[in-house]
Formats: sequence, C-alpha cells, structure tokens
Amino acid sequence: MTSIRTTNDRQPVIVLTFLAIAFSVIPLSAQQTAGEKVENTRELLGKWVETRRLISKEKQDWALGQEVLQDRIDLIQQEIASFSKRIKDAKKSLSELDKKKGALAKELGTLKEAGDVLTQSIRPLENRLSSLLVGVPAPLLERVEPLSRRFPRSDAKEIKLSLSERFQNVIGVLNAINKFNSEINVASEVRDLGDGKTAEVTALYIGISQGYYANAAGDRGGVGSSSSGKWIWHPQNSAAAKISKAIKILNNEEVAGYVLLPLEIK
Repeated sequence: MTSIRTTNDRQPVIVLTFLAIAFSVIPLSAQQTAGEKVENTRELLGKWVETRRLISKEKQDWALGQEVLQDRIDLIQQEIASFSKRIKDAKKSLSELDKKKGALAKELGTLKEAGDVLTQSIRPLENRLSSLLVGVPAPLLERVEPLSRRFPRSDAKEIKLSLSERFQNVIGVLNAINKFNSEINVASEVRDLGDGKTAEVTALYIGISQGYYANAAGDRGGVGSSSSGKWIWHPQNSAAAKISKAIKILNNEEVAGYVLLPLEIK
C-alpha cells in the first residue's frame, strides 16, 4: 500500500478518489441496487422525520386543547354550581311564598267576611243618619252637608262610592255631631219673630237638643228644640233678656254669672 501524505485541504479529494475507485470496482448492477437502497432509505428517513414532527405537533396541539378544554370544564362546573344555588334559593323562596300565600288567603277570607258584614250595615247607618240630621240645629247641618249629601238616595240603583268612602262619610258626620253636642255654640241667624217679621238674631245652642235666640235689643227671643224628629223654634219674648245676657257672657261682653234659661224636657 502506498502511503500518501497530504494536507488537510487535499483530504476531500483523496476521499472522493477512493470512492470513485470503489464504485469502479463494484459491478454496475450492484451500484444501481445500492443507489436505490440509499434513495429508499433517504425517503424512509424523510417520512420518519416528518412523522415524528407531526407526532410532536399533535402532542403540542393536544396539550393546548386539553388545557382549553379543562378551563371550559371548570367554567361549566362553576356555572352549574351557581345555577344549583339559584335553584335552591328559588325553591326556598317559593316555599316561603306558598306559606305567605296561604296566610294571605286566610286573611283575605276573614276580610271578605268582615266586608260582607260592613256592606250589610252601612246602608242602615246612612239612612239612620239622614233621618237624624233633619232634627239637628242649622249650623251643624251646614257643617256636615258636604259629607251628608254624599249619602246614596234610597232609590239609587247604583252606588259609585266605595265601601271605605261611605264609612268615612258616616264617621265624619258622627264626629261632627259628637263635637257639636259637647259644646255651646253661638251663631248669627235670621229668625221669624212670630209677627210675620224676620230679623237677624244671635242663636245659642247647648249641644244638639236645646237652643235659644235673642235679637240685638234683647226684647225678642225664642226657644228651640228637636221635636218629633225635627228642629222647631218657639218665640218666647219673656225670656229674651235672659237669653241676651247669657249670649253676652259667652261673648265676654258681660261678667260671668248664673242665668236661668227656660228648658222644656220631653
């Protein structure tokens, strides 16, 4: 064997030379077979490398997809837990509402029964008050007139006021009557003096059952009371001076003192 010494720059040339000699020694058919094997090997290696690349990519995609899927699963589980709590709270609220509904239904039944009783009693009260007002003093009648005129007439086919409004009217009239009956009231009126002449007088009412009047001169007077369901005045000039004095005392025009007034009890 010949020993060849060369520099590093000439080594590739020597290698190629030896390969050329080697291939020249190998038969042509063998060279073709080896070339095909090398080509097949190269192709298989390429496919293997591509397959490994695809497998690696699939693993990465699967890991990323699994992470996204897990996040979605966690979110859905949170929503399920939230909906479960809402459903539980809703069931609890429905149960409480059912209890309240039962209590309200019971209360409504009680109120309906009470309303039926009140409906049956309001008309007699209105009628009774209407007949009572005929016999009260004129000043009281004027006070309650805005309420009393709202009482339904006996021949009314349809009553537009609600039950509560009708009771408010009745209670308002009763309160006014009670207040007037507990006080001594003085009012200016025009009265028939008994000789066909009328004059302005001062009337004094003691409650709703007794009244007096006197003119400014103190020489004409009268006594009034409720009789047979009506308010009636009777001239009584003999008591005019005393009635006039009592009125002046109430108006602080004279010193207080005892005054005897005529009183008729029936």
